[in-house]
Amino acid sequence: MPAERLKMRRVREILRHRFEEGLGHKSIALRVGAAPSTVRETLRRVEIAGLSWPLGDDVSDAVLEAALYKSSGTKTGHRRSAEPDWAHVHRELKRKHVTLQILWDEYIGLHPDGYRYSRYCDLYRGWALKLPVTMRQDHAAGEKLFVDYAGDTVTVLIDRLSGKTRQAHLFVAVLGASSLSFAHARWSETLPDWIECHLLALEAFGGAPALLVPDNAKVAVIKACLFDPQVNRTYAGMAAHYGSAVLPTRPRRPRDKAKVEAAVRIVERWLGTKGRLHRNRQCMVKIWL
Repeated sequence: MPAERLKMRRVREILRHRFEEGLGHKSIALRVGAAPSTVRETLRRVEIAGLSWPLGDDVSDAVLEAALYKSSGTKTGHRRSAEPDWAHVHRELKRKHVTLQILWDEYIGLHPDGYRYSRYCDLYRGWALKLPVTMRQDHAAGEKLFVDYAGDTVTVLIDRLSGKTRQAHLFVAVLGASSLSFAHARWSETLPDWIECHLLALEAFGGAPALLVPDNAKVAVIKACLFDPQVNRTYAGMAAHYGSAVLPTRPRRPRDKAKVEAAVRIVERWLGTKGRLHRNRQCMVKIWL
């Protein structure tokens, strides 16, 4: 096939140079500014379409294009189902509680004859593989523990008789190498709750890592800085007691703690009402409420 679909004005020039001046493919290519293979393919299409020069007055640009390219897109393996907007799907997946299952339900509602779920997922993953890649992080066993609070709160029933409820905050901790995760619900995100959640996480894991990796929340970092952040004194003392150090992520760089970001989404989907139950083989989540 030609490297590009020519405009019909250039197709008419090719036909004029060929049939009126008798030029060869290379000479025509120099005059119209196209590759010789494009000129050769265009003349082949003209021959298949049964067109002759000069073209009749009834052969408009639309009619000529339809005659030359009527078979385009009908080759074996052409996708005949409605193609989703993969860029839109990729953006939606970054939102909270949004999964491929939910997006496929919306897609199949608009296109009942569209791709089935498994094929939909395969096509999206193939599209996503073509996106620019980011640096892969390698984690040694016992090196880092990523910690964070979930953005959403969970509703806890505190009085069954009156139906009174209260919102609880979810603390999530993830080991870098094994992705073993810990989640705990607390009434607030104050410093005492922050410290106690760390103690419960270390007890559940059965050991302390070399580094604790939080974000730049006020409860952990007094002053955020790209090079020398100022860590809360109580938090740093707790880490030193267990032989660990605190290494906050860079400001506005959530990918630095991608492990815990993924675990937060999983916990929110398990406990939230909007998401479906998802199990990740590489991330075992334990929840203490």
